[in-house]
Amino acid sequence: MTSYGFEAGNVIQEFGYDDDVAGEIREDIEKATGESLVDEDYQGIVDGALAWWRADDGDADDLADLLIDMKANFDSEHAVAWLLVPAPRQPGYVPHTVIEEAATTAGMQATTSQAISDDWTGVRLAAMGLRA
Repeated sequence: MTSYGFEAGNVIQEFGYDDDVAGEIREDIEKATGESLVDEDYQGIVDGALAWWRADDGDADDLADLLIDMKANFDSEHAVAWLLVPAPRQPGYVPHTVIEEAATTAGMQATTSQAISDDWTGVRLAAMGLRA
């Protein structure tokens, strides 16, 4: 498994946690950083963010709002953001067009998409003007 671009000592903020998330992904990130994930109410500066999003969480505008919230605590051009959505053919699947529309609205762009488990697909996002 990968560290998703997160490094030792990074503070990673998590959004959209629910009982359906993939615990192994969270554990991989915590192992790579050596830090526990902080929740969406965290107000400090973060090195990256992770969000879980399902189709029934809302429309593209709601997702755009979440993406804006995700990058609100970024302080570096090196901040890494991942949006995790149910894999194709899974309940709650989110079409890539919805992700692209929301990312554009939020001033971000999807740079990488990969299957990260049987149930989840990860989309790496970068703020426009920042490195991917």
